[in-house]
Amino acid sequence: MEHEHTPEAIRARLGAPPRISYLRDWIYGGIDGSVTTFAVVTGVSGADLSSRIILILGIANLLADGFSMAASNYLGTRTERQEAEALWVREQRHIDTDAAGEREEVRQIFAAKGFTGDDLERAVGIVTANDDRWIELMLAEEYGLARGKRSAARAAAATFSAFALCGLVPLLPFLIRVPHAFAFSVAMTGCAFFAIGSARSRWLLSSWWRAGVETLLMGSLAAAIAWAAGLVIARMAG
Repeated sequence: MEHEHTPEAIRARLGAPPRISYLRDWIYGGIDGSVTTFAVVTGVSGADLSSRIILILGIANLLADGFSMAASNYLGTRTERQEAEALWVREQRHIDTDAAGEREEVRQIFAAKGFTGDDLERAVGIVTANDDRWIELMLAEEYGLARGKRSAARAAAATFSAFALCGLVPLLPFLIRVPHAFAFSVAMTGCAFFAIGSARSRWLLSSWWRAGVETLLMGSLAAAIAWAAGLVIARMAG
């Protein structure tokens, strides 16, 4: 079983702060890092340019695009927190100015869940007896906001670290100057795509190989488009 269901274990688990997951941020950064850096490799290779150009453009992309994604994720996550704070203040104001109307909202929420009669009134009374509990319910039911608040800094750090780590993979053969570096880059990046996708399955219902193949196909398509674009541009430029 995933966790115990003894009264003590349940009490401890529900009493602890909500668990915050940054898996989405890591997967987002890892896939984008691999795809965009490999797109640079394939695009430059398609244009038949030197390994030195691949490294210059690849590392520049790794740092600039990685920071850009991390900054965007930071600001987006921070905006989510600020929105939740604004909604909390709004709900508190509604309770202070129109408690009866807000209490009716709670009554209809519980009625939709199947509460009736005395049970319904008892549930409404218990929830609305405490403003914090009351507002938490309204934020969850009316606005769909979770209790846990994601850290903007941790979300950005997860995105940047995954982007840098996974984005470095396509460049490694060129950094260590192995023969047939492009072929090695293709193989290593394919493995990275598959590994990132497979890692997702640990928290999802899909099988590890299906998730891996899905990510591999998506990354391969992006790489093929970049390689073709590089080849066409090189020919057009003469």
